[in-house]
Amino acid sequence: MRVQIKLVVLLSLLLLAPTLSFGAKKPRPPAVPGGAPVTVSKATKACFTDTLAMTGVLQPRSLVQVRPEQEGLQIVQVKVEAGDTVTAGQALAQLARPEGQPAATATVTAPVAGTVLHRSAIIGTTASARAQPLFEIIPKGELEVSAEVSARDLARVAPGQKAKVKIIGAGEYPGSVRLVSPAVDPATQQGEVRVFVGADPALRTGAFARAIVTLGENCAVAIPLSAILYGDEGAVVQVVREDHVETRTVETGLASDGQVQIGKGLADGDLVVLRAGAFLRDGDPVRPIPAGEATAVK
Repeated sequence: MRVQIKLVVLLSLLLLAPTLSFGAKKPRPPAVPGGAPVTVSKATKACFTDTLAMTGVLQPRSLVQVRPEQEGLQIVQVKVEAGDTVTAGQALAQLARPEGQPAATATVTAPVAGTVLHRSAIIGTTASARAQPLFEIIPKGELEVSAEVSARDLARVAPGQKAKVKIIGAGEYPGSVRLVSPAVDPATQQGEVRVFVGADPALRTGAFARAIVTLGENCAVAIPLSAILYGDEGAVVQVVREDHVETRTVETGLASDGQVQIGKGLADGDLVVLRAGAFLRDGDPVRPIPAGEATAVK
């Protein structure tokens, strides 16, 4: 009898076990609404800087050639070398008549202050205004980048636009567009752009340089690049509207730092699928999760 009672009690406990409470209950996870979870990002207005990169070499902004004023005089002394900095009126060379001729002397002076780029004056030779210049001087030592730009891009460049100039072996310098060629080469369909850099002893003519010119700034709606899909109709974006997918064709513009500008197709505040994919189609129910919350869950 006792054995039977124990069996009955044991069976009763087993039947009641699911309803018994053994300590605090664990909270149940919230019910998941219909639709697959997707990470979304809100379209927001942002400003993009339009730039144009061009490669060229450092050249003098201008060049002054120095020749003797008198003919038939010999160079008897040279007082400066290439690379020297000179002031306006400084003596560069001394000239005199050859031996056996009536005495006469002359001094060749610098017409402007700047840096001596080239010296061809050699002691003992006869100086002539018809020969190559005795000296070439870069006024104020000012240099600029000479770059060739395609005809299409040439139309977007204008004097006064700011630039960042990276020069091999010297670093980065601020610059500005000084000159845009009014013509293009018929063979290459390229034209010259001059980006002024300035004077610095560390700069060398002929050095390779890369100038990044700021063409302007444009502000519009922007979304992450990962939200863009490309199909037969061009660029498309999957938008979440009332927890359903809606595919829209968009017009893209400038891109920077993982963001792309949208000219048409989206409005400020629209929710776009952050990583769009072919597994979503128009009308599919989804559960949007903001990008920040999705990252926190991970």
